[in-house]
Amino acid sequence: MNLRAATPTPPDAVLVVFAKAPRPGKVKTRLVPLLGAREAARLHARLVERALQTAIAARCGTVELHCAPRLREPFFARLARRYGVALRAQTRGDLGTRMHCALSRGLRVSHTVVLIGADCPALQPRDLRAAVRALHSGVDAVFSPAEDGGYALIGARRVSRRLFDGIPWGDAAVMAATRARLRALGWRWRELRTVWDVDRPRDYARLERAQLLRETPVLHLPRP
Repeated sequence: MNLRAATPTPPDAVLVVFAKAPRPGKVKTRLVPLLGAREAARLHARLVERALQTAIAARCGTVELHCAPRLREPFFARLARRYGVALRAQTRGDLGTRMHCALSRGLRVSHTVVLIGADCPALQPRDLRAAVRALHSGVDAVFSPAEDGGYALIGARRVSRRLFDGIPWGDAAVMAATRARLRALGWRWRELRTVWDVDRPRDYARLERAQLLRETPVLHLPRP
C-alpha cells in the first residue's frame, strides 16, 4: 500500500495517532501468554501502522504520529520515511494529560483535532471524516465509544483539563465518566458508532477473523 500523508484539504484538521514503540514485553502484555512477547510486539507494530494508514486515507487534514516513550526510535523513523508524516513526542503523564497536551497543541494550528490510538483496527477512514464533519457542524467534541467502556477516537474544537483529570483510564467507566464531565462543562458532543479494540485473546481471535491487518506489513524486530 503506497500511502503518503496528504496536504491539508478542507475541512481543515489535525489528525493525531498515539503510538508506543513496539518493545517486547512492554506492549500488548495481555496477549503475551497467547503470542509470546515478540509476537505481541510485532502485532502492536502492525496495529500502529494500520492506524496511521487509516488517518492518512481519511484525507481530511495533516497527520501527526505522537510517539512514546521517546521520539528517537527506529520504528518511528521508518514510519515517517514511508508515509511522510510528522513525528511528535508525547508529553509525560497519564493518558489524560498526554491527550490534553496533544489536543491543545493541535488546536493552536487548526480549528479541529481528531486523536486515535493504535488499539482499534476497526476504525475506518470514514469514521475520521465523520468526526471532522461533526466538529465542523458546531459540536464541541466527538467520540467513538469502545465496546469495553472507553473510547477509541476523540475529536475536539475546544479543550479543558476537566475533561481528563481524574478519569479512571483503563476502566470500563471511562466513557460514562467522560459523558458526566461533558455535561458538567455544558459542552455539546456527538458519539459515532461503537467500535472494538484489540487487548485480550478473544479480541485477537476476532481480529484474525476480520482480517483487518491483511495489507499491513509484518515488522521484523531486531534481536535484543
